[in-house]
Amino acid sequence: MEYTHLGRSGLKVSRLCLGTMNFGTYTPVEDSFRIMDKALDLGINFFDTANVYGADKHKGFTEEIIGRWLSQGGLRRDKIVLATKVYGNMGDWPNEEKLSAYHIRKACESSLKRLQTDHIDLYQMHHIDRDTPWDEVWQAMEQLVEQGKVIYVGSSNFAAWNIVEANYMAQKRNFLGLVSEQSIYSLRNRHIELEVIPACKAMGVGIIPWSPLGGGILCGVLDKPNSGRRSRPALQSSVEKLKPQLERYENLCKELSMKPADLALAWVLSNPSVASPIVGPRTIEQLQESTNVLSMEIPEQAMKKLDEIWPGPGNQAPEAYAW
Repeated sequence: MEYTHLGRSGLKVSRLCLGTMNFGTYTPVEDSFRIMDKALDLGINFFDTANVYGADKHKGFTEEIIGRWLSQGGLRRDKIVLATKVYGNMGDWPNEEKLSAYHIRKACESSLKRLQTDHIDLYQMHHIDRDTPWDEVWQAMEQLVEQGKVIYVGSSNFAAWNIVEANYMAQKRNFLGLVSEQSIYSLRNRHIELEVIPACKAMGVGIIPWSPLGGGILCGVLDKPNSGRRSRPALQSSVEKLKPQLERYENLCKELSMKPADLALAWVLSNPSVASPIVGPRTIEQLQESTNVLSMEIPEQAMKKLDEIWPGPGNQAPEAYAW
């Protein structure tokens, strides 16, 4: 396994991050335990979750699964960098969502109980809260850091100017601020190349891509269109819209003798601004296959073909749309 620093921090994380959103929803509890054990065996030390995951059972269920796994001991907690998120609605009463100081504190305490741990290594804001001032957000985070309940703070789904403003306000308070941004990023969705990636580079913020396989559309959907989750109506609708691109993409994969999912993940990893893309396996086999990508290199000519099939903005702003 390869490791890298998370943004400008001294924290080292594996080049693949274990996403747990499937745990308890598509992956049974015992299988989830086995996947986490296997992740450690493979050297993956970065685990990501959120307080709202597991909502098919009840919100917080995925954190509970991870907590039960951690409670088995064997230095599990000491071996991982544990990340979770705050923002989502966790109840029917006022103040049970978003980023007020009230909710941040309450949500953190609840996550700690479900995770059966005394601290969260990376506490991520799941979305921007336009109603809460940064002084309030950072005061709440500072208190959690001072109490030893949180070590680092990250963001997710932030715009570039949100990231810059957040870190500017943190700097004014002599606080470390954001060390990571978790954004959607794949060949299918390259929006963050326009401004988010340049902002993160400038601010020393590590990028944690979510959905690097494009919601499953980059996994070879044309070869096995009706298998498992690939038969979902929403995915099939996307396949029909993108069929010409997908045909070119999957043909390129055959030319390179690479699985579509492997090429998609290797492409995301090839961006030097990316710290650790999230892989969300439903099985141990899928997890094992993901690690094979770390040793793959994409030929320069293939990279050009990928840009032709899945074009991005072409450059960062403003060069992408102006001189």
